[in-house]
Amino acid sequence: MAKFHILLDNGHGEDTKGKRSPVWKDGSQLLEYAYAREIVSRIKLLLETTYRKEEIEVHIITPETKDISLSERAKRVNELVAKFGKENCLGISVHNNAFNGKANGWEVHTYLGNSVSDKYATIVWYTADKLLKECGVTMRADWSDGDPDWDSNFAILRQTNCPFMLTENGFMDNEHECHWLLSEWGKKIITDIHVFGILRCYHYWKDNVSDKNFYKGGISTENYDNLYVKE
Repeated sequence: MAKFHILLDNGHGEDTKGKRSPVWKDGSQLLEYAYAREIVSRIKLLLETTYRKEEIEVHIITPETKDISLSERAKRVNELVAKFGKENCLGISVHNNAFNGKANGWEVHTYLGNSVSDKYATIVWYTADKLLKECGVTMRADWSDGDPDWDSNFAILRQTNCPFMLTENGFMDNEHECHWLLSEWGKKIITDIHVFGILRCYHYWKDNVSDKNFYKGGISTENYDNLYVKE
């Protein structure tokens, strides 16, 4: 049986200018390259241990800490897609957002137009909506085309040959949100959004689901606690 291949992109590198929060009064600071790598590592660990019985294989596209060009990251993705088949792959690029110090919330982006990427992104969006409601984090969405993801002409979405999404996990220049993101609870929730979202995408892929209600239903962590034995 074919496996579902998750291609995780850490986003920016340590030498990418500006991709960091201010230094807050308590001395804390979010460095996007480090945060994304920690979250991606946690996602991979959970999927390969707690949920290892599922036919899911995780690949980290950018294991380096230095900045890797978008063209190189897309090339690495496409080499794996050529090997495993685009229908068996899902790419996710993990980021933090920034704007004016006041904006807040979680969002997900896919490439322009409607594609399988939108279906996967919708599943992950509803997963985030469920988990973040308990944390008071705002859900950001663009419903203009009937789904919650934002259509964006980002290179990592445009140049890759498989379903791909980019998650913006809170605003690092918003002091309150940044402190939450840096907390152990915040890291756990951001990790769980991706892990449970990936698990639901996996079942969508595996069972060839066509029911739109699948996007919204059965996304609680309690359901997964019952369905999967943790050893």
